[in-house]
Amino acid sequence: MARATRQTTDEIFDLRLNRSAPDLWPMLDTLYGQHPEYDSFRQALLKALRTSWDARPADLKHLDLKRDLEPDWFQRPDMAGYVFYIDRFAGTLKGILEKLDYLEDLGVTYVHLMPCLKPRPGDSDGGYSVMDYRAINPAYGTMEDFEEVATALRARGISLCIDLVLNHTAKEHAWAKKARKGDATYQDYYLMFDDPTVPQQYEQTLVEVFPDNAPGNFTHYPDFGKWVWTTFNEHQWDLNWANPQVFLEIVEIMLYLANRGVDVVRLDAVAFMWKRMGTRCQSEPEVHMILQALRACSRIAAPAVIHLEEAIVAPAEMLPYLGRGIHDGREGNLAYHNSLMVQFWSALATRDTALMTHVLATHFPERLNNATYATYIRCHDDIGWAVTDEDAAALHLSGPAHRAYLSDLYEGGFPGSFASGALFQVNEATGDKRISGSFASLAGLEKANGAEAVEMAVQRILLGHTLIAGFGGMPLIYMGDELAMLNDRSYLDQPDHAHDSRWIHRPKMDWSVAATRDQGDSPAARVFRGTRHILARRKAVPALHGALPVRVVSLGVPGLFAVRREAHTGVLLGLYNFTERWLDLPEATARAQGITQMHDALSDAPVAADGGVIALPPYARVWLT
Repeated sequence: MARATRQTTDEIFDLRLNRSAPDLWPMLDTLYGQHPEYDSFRQALLKALRTSWDARPADLKHLDLKRDLEPDWFQRPDMAGYVFYIDRFAGTLKGILEKLDYLEDLGVTYVHLMPCLKPRPGDSDGGYSVMDYRAINPAYGTMEDFEEVATALRARGISLCIDLVLNHTAKEHAWAKKARKGDATYQDYYLMFDDPTVPQQYEQTLVEVFPDNAPGNFTHYPDFGKWVWTTFNEHQWDLNWANPQVFLEIVEIMLYLANRGVDVVRLDAVAFMWKRMGTRCQSEPEVHMILQALRACSRIAAPAVIHLEEAIVAPAEMLPYLGRGIHDGREGNLAYHNSLMVQFWSALATRDTALMTHVLATHFPERLNNATYATYIRCHDDIGWAVTDEDAAALHLSGPAHRAYLSDLYEGGFPGSFASGALFQVNEATGDKRISGSFASLAGLEKANGAEAVEMAVQRILLGHTLIAGFGGMPLIYMGDELAMLNDRSYLDQPDHAHDSRWIHRPKMDWSVAATRDQGDSPAARVFRGTRHILARRKAVPALHGALPVRVVSLGVPGLFAVRREAHTGVLLGLYNFTERWLDLPEATARAQGITQMHDALSDAPVAADGGVIALPPYARVWLT
C-alpha cells in the first residue's frame, strides 16, 4: 500500500510537471540557456521541485487536488480580502487566533499578513528589507506559530497571503554577508561594480523611488570596494536575476513557504527585477519570463498556491503581469487595480466620473484569462496620482494641474477640501506629490464638522467598499477601514517611522471600537455593518464572479459611474453616484443595458422608477438587475 501511494504521488508530480513544462522550460532556456552552468541548474531545479513535492503535507496535497478541480476558486464572489500588519492588528501571530471570529464576522475569506518574514533590525522599509526568508519576524512569533495560524485560517475557509520580496534582500541577509566578505559566488547574487562608471551610465535613465531619504540607485561601500545596486534603500541590495542560481534559491524559498500553508504569494517589487542599460529598468520582457517560470514551478509542486504580482504602474505596463501575449493565462493570477483606486479618489474630488470612465473603459480589457484584479481603495502604501497627461488631455484637462489639485485637496489644504492627509516623497523636479492617509480621513470623517458632514463621509466610505466589491475581482479591505479609523499622527514621535508619512494610515487596531460594532450608530459601527452587508450580498450575486466581463459604460449622467456585468443569470449594472447631490437616471437608459427586473442586488430590494426616472441619492450605490 505504501508503495502504491508513493507511486501515485510520483505519477501526480510527473503529470503536473508535464502539464507545466511548456510554461517553464522555454522561459528558462531564453533567460539562462547561454549560462555555462545551465544544464546543472536544470537538474538542480528539477530536484528542488520534486523534493518540495515530496515534503508537502498531505492536507495541502489534498487542497492542491481540490483547486486543480476548481481553478476559479480565487475568482468567485465569496472571495473577500483583509490586509493587516500583525503587530498592529493582534500583537503576535498567536494573537491572530483570538481574532478569527472577528474576521469571519466581517465576511473575510482571504487574509494578507503584511511583511512577516524576518527583517533587518531597525528601519526595514516596513518589513520589506528581509534578512531571512525562512524565518518569521521574532517580534511576531515563530514559524511553528505561523503554521498554526495557517492551519486555523484554512479550517475556516480563509486563504493566507504573505509577501515574498523578489527584487532585493536586506544587506544583512546571509547571501549579502558572504558577498561583503569577498565570496565571488555570492557577489554574483547581487549587482555589484568595481567602480562608478557603469552605475553612472545606468543612472542616466533610472528614476528615484524614494528621493527624499534614499536618493540615487547605487551605494558605494568602501569596506569591500564595491558599488551596489540599491533601488529602494541603502539597506536593500538588488538581486541579480541574470544569475540562474538566484532563480533556484527563490523557487526553493517560495515552495518552502507554500509547504508552511501559504495560499497566495504576493511577489513584491517585481517590476524592477531585470536591468537593461538605457531603460528605466522596470517591466523589462525578462521580468515576465521569470514570473511565468515561477508560476509554473508553483503549479508543479504546490498547485493550490496562486501568485499576486505587485506592480503599481500604468495600465499598459500593469496588464502584462496578469498575462498578455505568450504569457496569457500563465503569469500572475492577481494584480492590484491601482487605476481603479486612483480614479475613485479623482472622481470623489471632482464629482465627475468622465475621466474615471475614460481610463477604465479605454485601457482595461473586459475579461482576463485565469486571472483577476485585487481591487482596493486604500492600502499600506501611499497614493501616487497615476493620471497620464494623455488621459487628462482626452478630457481637456492638464495632467500636471490635475495631479497637483488631487495632492492639494487630499492633503487638506485646498479651499473647501473635505480630506485630511499628508504629503509623501515630494519631488520638486517632477512636481510629483504623493499622499498618505487613512480611508476615513481622506474621505472626510476626520474634518467632519456636524452631522451632515459625518453622513457624507460615511457614505463616501461605503461607496468605495461597494465599488471594489462590485467592480470585478477580489476586494481587499485594509485593516481599520471597516471601522472608519482615522489618521494616526503618533508615528511622528517614533524615530524609525517619523521620516515616512505612510505610518499615518497604519494605526493600531482599536479593539474597543471593534467590540461595539453592533451597537449604536457611530460612524465606526455604521461603516462596519455596511461593509459586512456589502460582502455578504457580494457572495450571493453570481454576476460578480471575477471571470465574467467587466464593461465600463457611460450612461450620459455626469457624476455617475456605471459597470455592466453579464452572467447566465442576467445582467447586473453597478451604479455609483460620486456626488453629494441627487442624480436622475432614465429607466429607459438602464433597460437599454439589459436590465429587466429593476431589482437592487445590493439591498435585495426592488428599485422604483417614478415617472420613468431612477432617483439616486448622494453617494448612492446600486447593483441593478
